[in-house]
Amino acid sequence: MHRGGVRTLALVVLVAALAAVAPPIPAAGEQDFLAAMNNSRRKTVVAGSQSQKLVPSVSGSFYRLAGELLDATVDYAVANSTRRFATGDVGVAGYFADEPFSKIYALAQCTPDLTPEQCRACLASAMAEMTRQVFPTNSPGGKVIGERCGLRFEVFSFYNIEAMVQLQVGLQGKKKSTPVLAIVLPIIFVALLTIILAGLYIWRRKRLPAKTLLIENTEDLEDFESIFIDLSKLQSATDNFDESNRLGEGGFGVVFKGVFPDGQEVAVKRLSSCSNQGLGQLKNELYLVAKLQHKNLVRLIGVCLEEGEKVLVYEYMPNKSLDTVLFDPERSKQLDWGKRFMILNGIARGLQYLHEHSQLKIIHRDLKASNILLDADMKPKIADFGMAKIFGDDETRNATSRVIGTLGYMSPEYAMRGHYSTKLDVFSFGVIVLEIVTGRRNSYSVISEHCEDLFSLVWRHWNDGTVTEIVDPSLGKHYPRGEILKCINIGLLCVQQNPTDRPAMSVIIVMLSSGTVSMQAPYRPAYLFGRNRSYSETMDILLSSSEPHSSITVLEPR
Repeated sequence: MHRGGVRTLALVVLVAALAAVAPPIPAAGEQDFLAAMNNSRRKTVVAGSQSQKLVPSVSGSFYRLAGELLDATVDYAVANSTRRFATGDVGVAGYFADEPFSKIYALAQCTPDLTPEQCRACLASAMAEMTRQVFPTNSPGGKVIGERCGLRFEVFSFYNIEAMVQLQVGLQGKKKSTPVLAIVLPIIFVALLTIILAGLYIWRRKRLPAKTLLIENTEDLEDFESIFIDLSKLQSATDNFDESNRLGEGGFGVVFKGVFPDGQEVAVKRLSSCSNQGLGQLKNELYLVAKLQHKNLVRLIGVCLEEGEKVLVYEYMPNKSLDTVLFDPERSKQLDWGKRFMILNGIARGLQYLHEHSQLKIIHRDLKASNILLDADMKPKIADFGMAKIFGDDETRNATSRVIGTLGYMSPEYAMRGHYSTKLDVFSFGVIVLEIVTGRRNSYSVISEHCEDLFSLVWRHWNDGTVTEIVDPSLGKHYPRGEILKCINIGLLCVQQNPTDRPAMSVIIVMLSSGTVSMQAPYRPAYLFGRNRSYSETMDILLSSSEPHSSITVLEPR
């Protein structure tokens, strides 16, 4: 992972974990933020829940353990991490008899530009504030947030990555008269019983046909029976998954080209045995794609579940995915403006079908250039429905505690709070629009002051009236300026911060197809950090849209 990506991920985790309402950070003109190597100019101290307090008899032992955990987490952030970042936990199940929690969790981070000595000094000062202001409150959590470093501890998990520091608590601190064997033997018995029952369950599941596990409803099994394909047929079509037939590799497995005996070409998606896309997501994609019929959605031909294999078979798309053409200096020349505009229209109509016209109302949730496949005529088809969700009439209730997706295509309300709606797909579509017009990937770093992301670039030229300067050079001068301006306007409307400011796909199709429809002027797009935003300004932007108890999944950058 490149350095900018690491910094981005570190900042997102810190912001989400330390999120709190903080006073505005002064603008660069009022104070020189980078001049201070500590939190002397600005810090916020917040105790945890005011309604939940520790039992007085255990508060001393609790804060001793919390202090030890914070100290160990600080040591790791300073000495063992180039990101100046660390998480930690300590198991306390049963240690405090009158308290319900089983662990204490901690997080420490400095801005990455601090030296180890400066980071330690800053965190030591934050720890002193924690001891002085939070510990006396009897609160089971608290945080100290400053412009250069921050600390937080809670009795619930506020990050969704593995703890880098894991401490253990012995029994010597407990005043118990129960013999050790009386405690240990029941635990061993329960563990053995659990293992035996789990083994029996797995053995029984293995004896069932794989397709019975996948399709549990008898009526559904009859509906899908016709699309099950024998493994031997796929092995023959791909020369036993030979590397010469390999089309590409994604996060869930490898895609091969296959040819059936009747000459039909297919794309065979073979999921790896250790793939994160398990039976649940495979089932999700099978149900959705098999029931969706539209010329701009990739067509599922079959599925194979034999001998431990999980394979999906799709229609073959000879021009592969949009990103392999659009971002290749040579292949991008195949995409004149007519083809690019056709691709935008096709994606828009496919999304409108998913959102409004299909038998099931679908939110794709992972729309990106690599999930847009191109046929022989460069006509687009939306693919990869493993993360898709069915939604009802009330989209406001859709939320997830586990955010999965691709940085650069996720809307802020989904990335920060797990809220998803059709406007998540609209945001992703807007990113693709701007990428198709400019020929640039939406890659950015929120920490670097010398890097301008795609949104900032487009917004600057839009305001300056110089958008033709950012049109993909491979187009030359052969494009209609009016359509370019219209598409950039649409792209900016789609990536607005507020979901209600983004148009529906049906409105977007009218905008694309009409030469006379009037369009509103866009506001500043989401995630607009630009080249001149400091760490503290970025922190304020993200804090203002974060929730303190959100579950965060660390995502890979593009």
